[in-house]
Amino acid sequence: MDADSTFLGIDIGGTKVAMRAETAGVAQDGGGGGGGRKSWESTFRWPPPEGPAADLAVLAEHLDALVRRLDGPLAGVGIALPATLDPVGRVTAWPGRPSWTGLDLAAALREVLPGTEVRCADDGDLAAMAEAAALDCPDVVYLGVGTGIGGGIVLGGRPYPGPGRGSCEIGHLVVDRTGPLCDCGRRGCVQALASGPATLRRAAVEAAAEVDFATLRQAWSDRLDWAVRVVEESCAVLAAAAVSVGELTHPAYTVLGGGFADGLPGFVAEVDRQAQKLSRPGHSVAPVRAAALGGLSSLRGALLLARGEAA
Repeated sequence: MDADSTFLGIDIGGTKVAMRAETAGVAQDGGGGGGGRKSWESTFRWPPPEGPAADLAVLAEHLDALVRRLDGPLAGVGIALPATLDPVGRVTAWPGRPSWTGLDLAAALREVLPGTEVRCADDGDLAAMAEAAALDCPDVVYLGVGTGIGGGIVLGGRPYPGPGRGSCEIGHLVVDRTGPLCDCGRRGCVQALASGPATLRRAAVEAAAEVDFATLRQAWSDRLDWAVRVVEESCAVLAAAAVSVGELTHPAYTVLGGGFADGLPGFVAEVDRQAQKLSRPGHSVAPVRAAALGGLSSLRGALLLARGEAA
């Protein structure tokens, strides 16, 4: 791989899109001088949905602006996407943007970036690969808590269940059969109970007022009763999911990331506390730790995909 080759990762979320381009060169420790890795970044929030054509136009506009800043052409693009993809990368379901059903995003971006290799994969799977690489650990379960809940599993250094066999949808584990309706159509999914929007909806009921993330964060930090109840309930749901998956996979760590989890001090520690309470005789529970990459796990995974290192 040429040290001057530039690769682009795109993390497409339900609320915003983050892009990072970087050269293949390894960043140097310490002193100055050339040869270190260069990088360029861009982030934007989605406008109100108007259909895939309008979404693609916005994405292409921001992508073009970023590419114009680069030193040279792109060698590859990796896209992390919170949607169900078929084996060729076509969107088969994305409740957050249902109009994208049937969209071949990689093909659409190849038209914007002719001659560039573009790959798409599930954001949770890519985040798990990035975290496993960052931790130098071959057995990791990842949960990303944000607008939705993504998940991924790495066993023996490889994604599970593997390319072409679907993604690991931990967010759609059913933990309460009579729970709230999930946007997938089932009731009681982890996502319907513990995602950022689900937690904020419960907070509004408890506080008898609209609650945004900043308000919840402050109330949680101040240990207000309603905030503690709401956040601890989400932590308990995530702990149950982590322990249940752990019964099947026996990871070294459960890694918790995503913007919502990353933005609440003590959130990961509370999930770990709740998880350890669910251990059973002779079977320890894998420790729950904060994502080494913070809220950037999926983006780093997209860069691995762009470089062909996430298979």
